[in-house]
Amino acid sequence: MTSDASLLSFAADNPYFQAGFGLLGVGAAMTVARTGSIWAATVLRRRMLVSLEIDNRDRAYEWFLAWMAHRTPPETSRAGRWMRSHELSVATMIERRSNGSSSVFFQLVAGPGTHWFKYKGAWMQVKRQRETRSMMGGQQTGISVPWETVTLTTLSRDRTLFPQLLAEARDLGMRGQEGKLVIHTAWGIEWRPFGKPRRKRPLKSVVLDAGLSDKIEGDITAFLGRRQWYADRGVPYRRAYLLHGPPGSGKTSFIQALAGSLSYDICIVNLSERGLADDKLNHLLSNVPERSFVLIEDIDAAFNKRVQTTADGYQSSVTFSGFLNALDGVASGEERIVFMTTNHVEKLDPALIRPGRVDFMALVDNASPVQARTLFENFYGESELVADELTRLAQRVEGIVQTKLENGQRISMAALQGHFIRRPVQEAVSTLHEIFPAP
Repeated sequence: MTSDASLLSFAADNPYFQAGFGLLGVGAAMTVARTGSIWAATVLRRRMLVSLEIDNRDRAYEWFLAWMAHRTPPETSRAGRWMRSHELSVATMIERRSNGSSSVFFQLVAGPGTHWFKYKGAWMQVKRQRETRSMMGGQQTGISVPWETVTLTTLSRDRTLFPQLLAEARDLGMRGQEGKLVIHTAWGIEWRPFGKPRRKRPLKSVVLDAGLSDKIEGDITAFLGRRQWYADRGVPYRRAYLLHGPPGSGKTSFIQALAGSLSYDICIVNLSERGLADDKLNHLLSNVPERSFVLIEDIDAAFNKRVQTTADGYQSSVTFSGFLNALDGVASGEERIVFMTTNHVEKLDPALIRPGRVDFMALVDNASPVQARTLFENFYGESELVADELTRLAQRVEGIVQTKLENGQRISMAALQGHFIRRPVQEAVSTLHEIFPAP
């Protein structure tokens, strides 16, 4: 007992022990305070702030970034509307034209980092984060696609502004597509717009043989109006078209014009794409964007020998049976319109073009005399020629094509169009016979 008392007395009188005990107490108190402050800050944040996360798989992601880029620049904005940001990224857009030329546009958008802006009187924080891991499907295409998120944070009382902001970003993003045709291509396992929206091409600008354009348009219009008819009979609501004929006859141009006239977009499937396999193709065809045509060009080159190989020796992973199943198998999607084109219908496997897989086949051939005359009138109908003179020249064009046809000489509509583009009306007629190949 005496020894214990002496030990306590020693500890009480020892200044080093007192200092150590004091530091320990201060440290413990600070730890408790720090933990308490973190807890309090977390609770305060949960109660007073609200966050919205958008990842780059969602269409709203691109809309929001474009919306931020479109807002008034800091140099000309009203005081307090925008806080200057030093983290920027560039978005490059390429516009390709039918004549082979292209234009490149650059747009600066908010880069990875933290940004602030004021929206309808409320301050919002934007954090754009990029991770090293790739999105699902990036490895399937051989392209590493970084996973990105944008997180918006504001006061809880202003949470109702989020839907308004997203609607504004959506309207801005869709505004550039109004009255235009959007081309989609596969990116991983999802569809993404390719380039800028294209101006719709008038359907009458693609001249097919007499009555063919109306026949195809009428068939697809009837299909679009019979959704309930298909449902009542348990028939899958999908339709496939095959346009075949020589190169330059207008197959793809007509599909593009038809999509524009019906306010549809186009989703292009490249069966020679690296990394494209049966499961990915099936997923893409089962998740086509609404109001879109699926376009598969040169189907004869893809499965001529049921083996698909690119020029550098790469063999696609898409099998012939996998392609057939993606078109009309058990797991294939509905509410889908597929257009296929080929220059050599005789090379196609009968299993591909049987009824049920291809519902409508049409030959889009080289120029007929009537087609040549119609194309001529479309090009020169607004010239300074009087009506009688234009009619005489149009009849002459028709006669030249008829004579060449009787001699076994055929010419594509693309060649005629190129000829009319390059020459004035009188010269176009007088030199027309020169562009025909030898018999």
